[in-house]
Amino acid sequence: MTQISSPLHPTVETTLIGKNADAREIDKFSELAHRWWDPESEFKPLHELNPLRLGWIDGIASLKGKDVVDIGCGGGILAESMARTGATVRGIDLSTKALKVADLHSLESGVTVTYEEIAAEALAARMPASVDVVTCMEMLEHVPDPQSVLRACATLVRPGGHVFCSTINRNLKAYLLAVVGAEYVLKMLPRGTHDYDKFITPSELARYARNTGLELVEMRGMTYNPLTQVYSLGRDTDVNYMMAFRRPA
Repeated sequence: MTQISSPLHPTVETTLIGKNADAREIDKFSELAHRWWDPESEFKPLHELNPLRLGWIDGIASLKGKDVVDIGCGGGILAESMARTGATVRGIDLSTKALKVADLHSLESGVTVTYEEIAAEALAARMPASVDVVTCMEMLEHVPDPQSVLRACATLVRPGGHVFCSTINRNLKAYLLAVVGAEYVLKMLPRGTHDYDKFITPSELARYARNTGLELVEMRGMTYNPLTQVYSLGRDTDVNYMMAFRRPA
């Protein structure tokens, strides 16, 4: 592992990229990194969804005082909000630019988060059974092998700990809303943000988790009303959904 020489923050570390990554996906989000904390930018949906995600995670795992790893942390929106609850948070990503943005914002906000450029699989090999909570949000649909990431999550978390994932379902409705609607009609996201073939059905995600020894605790859908421009949690998992898993004690 090599330490980054940076005037921003002493807690940014870097490790060589793992194989389970798509360079095109990393580049895509790296180019937008400087806009991560702009609530009116391409990341507006993440800002608006974040309170719902945080509340759901905290309601199940009670984050205060917990050790947390946020996989695919990007610019640190969720990582910082979890740290604000009193959790000790490490955010990891493979985008150098996004991590620099996250680190700078952490310095400006005064919210302590440790950021590291490392693949989930590499961190799991180094820190097995070391954290209470692992989050992996809006990331699985951007990697070649999502089950490998789930395996890393299961390895990282202590027995009795929780793993939280969110992703996009794969069906016609999801294609029309998450790709055509969000990227082309409403222009909430840049064109090409999502690859429909990489979307993951709830049954597939549940199977990946079972294969790694995780137990399903709860599933919630996330819906968006374009008229009110409000997101909500519910039972509709047709498009965006989240799953909470637990590693058996």
